[in-house]
Amino acid sequence: MAKVAINLSTGSIQQEEVIVGIDLGTTNSLVAYIHPEDKKPIAINDQGRGTIVPSVVHFTQTGETIVGTEAKDYLTTDPANTIYSVKRLLGKSYKDVGEHTDYFGYKIIDDDSEGLVKIRVGDKFFSPIELSAEILRELRERAEHSLKTPVNRAVITVPAYFNDSQRQATRDAGKLAGLEVLRIVNEPTAAALAYGIGIDPNEEKTVAVYDLGGGTFDISILSIHQGIFEVLSTHGDTYLGGDDFDRAIINYWIQNNQLIADTINQDKSLQQELRLKAEEAKRTLSSQPIYTATINGTIDCHIERHTFETLIAPIVARTIESCRQAMTDAKLQPEQIDAVIMVGGSTRVPMVYDGVSEFFGKAANNSLNPDEVVSLGAAIQADILAGNRKDILLLDVTPLTLGIETMGGLMDSIIPRNSKIPTKAGRQYTTSVDGQVNMKISVYQGERDLVKENRKLAEFDLKGIPAMPAGFPKVDVNFILNADGILKVEAIELRSGVRQEVEVKPQYGLTDEQVEQMLMDSITHAKEDVSTRMVIEARTTAEQMIYQVERFVEKNGEHLTAEEIELTRTNVQNLKNVLDSGDKDAILKAVDILEEQTSPFAERVMQISIKQAMTGKKIE
Repeated sequence: MAKVAINLSTGSIQQEEVIVGIDLGTTNSLVAYIHPEDKKPIAINDQGRGTIVPSVVHFTQTGETIVGTEAKDYLTTDPANTIYSVKRLLGKSYKDVGEHTDYFGYKIIDDDSEGLVKIRVGDKFFSPIELSAEILRELRERAEHSLKTPVNRAVITVPAYFNDSQRQATRDAGKLAGLEVLRIVNEPTAAALAYGIGIDPNEEKTVAVYDLGGGTFDISILSIHQGIFEVLSTHGDTYLGGDDFDRAIINYWIQNNQLIADTINQDKSLQQELRLKAEEAKRTLSSQPIYTATINGTIDCHIERHTFETLIAPIVARTIESCRQAMTDAKLQPEQIDAVIMVGGSTRVPMVYDGVSEFFGKAANNSLNPDEVVSLGAAIQADILAGNRKDILLLDVTPLTLGIETMGGLMDSIIPRNSKIPTKAGRQYTTSVDGQVNMKISVYQGERDLVKENRKLAEFDLKGIPAMPAGFPKVDVNFILNADGILKVEAIELRSGVRQEVEVKPQYGLTDEQVEQMLMDSITHAKEDVSTRMVIEARTTAEQMIYQVERFVEKNGEHLTAEEIELTRTNVQNLKNVLDSGDKDAILKAVDILEEQTSPFAERVMQISIKQAMTGKKIE
């Protein structure tokens, strides 16, 4: 096995190796690298299939996985087994996405908890991390096929508004795809790098990055000073994009041809044809005044540019309102912006470009391909981390991931390896048992998913948590890593204000060789680590479900029928039977069955509880 040399002061890899930049998008994804001869970033176009890989995953009846353009064809013919927009689910719980479940054509599991969402496809259960890994694996394979060399390391971009949980989920997806993720970079930062902004450490600029993709929109205001990118503000809409332009055209044609919307929705083939024609019209109208076509020789698909612009004017206005809000949040005026950068295929629409340029009072920069600009910037960042750009300031980074132990002996990353220091990050936790008054905080360092494979740095107890039902206390665990590499870990119970902290000294007593070995082990064991983690997480979910259901039946049995109690006990026993099977899907299927069976009477008991509370009685 090849040895990887790592510069611990910079986190850079000291080895001639291709490190790719990846734009993992909601609608489309791309992979780019720095061309070895002209040293310029280029998006990879494997086998002439185009640089864009649709972020769509389809599972066939035989269990085969199809990713990209070929998978997109199944969106209308087999929606239940075709996953799209998975980026919206990364790092999210069901409570985060519950109100948007109608948007998705596939089944999202509601476990009524703060746990991360799961997607059910047939009898298999997938996390957004696993599905994102399928897209990343496809990008990796395309890069390897095109470059004729193994690709093991990458820089992956995320929206500036992604929280710590979403960033960690992205990092985990990369790991599952066989990639060591050297850094998670904000998409607007990558776009600025692609335009050469921020590469000169002496440069000081304030930049607006307007990103209008297929399904999402965001505007970010960046301050760039001495090579440091700071996000001053970000605003947008995760359910607004070029798809809305297409929908406006389709609705216009439906109205003009006096078609019945319900009929269209039932005719998947016609629905697909209308969508494809609308996409074609949108592209054509970016350079031509009129688009004309027909479907089956009977449906007239004619539209003029001024009509199209009238239809999309409210959508464009919403994005400009977001720009205004982002500027207010950043406490800036448009004239204080030095450059405006356009990202996302939908910015090719002339009305969008004109509206943005007018708002900021200067011509927006769209000289680079707006579909590719984020991946190109990620490739530049990868090149910087590879140590190939000596003129660029690279800040000190933490050499190994820092995190804490969670249920089942899992490592929950708080500060990922290669994070710039000084830095601060945190997560929120809760209790797993009723009346729990102490919580043990164990701090670890390393890249493996199980704490037993990592290095323990410190341990302390947060004492005096008020006795409350499981899940009620809210404990913030914060890691503060200063410029000298000294780590302070603090835990605070938010309801009571109980606080405890510990300091861990710098360098953590590891040699360069030990750090290298820990990194190599994490790459070698990535697949089995993630597999083990998912079984443990499924088992933890099941144990909590059993605990809650048994307690519920014990306290509220008088409101349940004998048949309900018997069926519940049977389903609980079935779940207990598969707990130690090591089969993640079998455990989650049993959890899902128990959840679906108990939800109706849980709601009924809740209604009785409310009714009795209103009449002065109390129910537990």
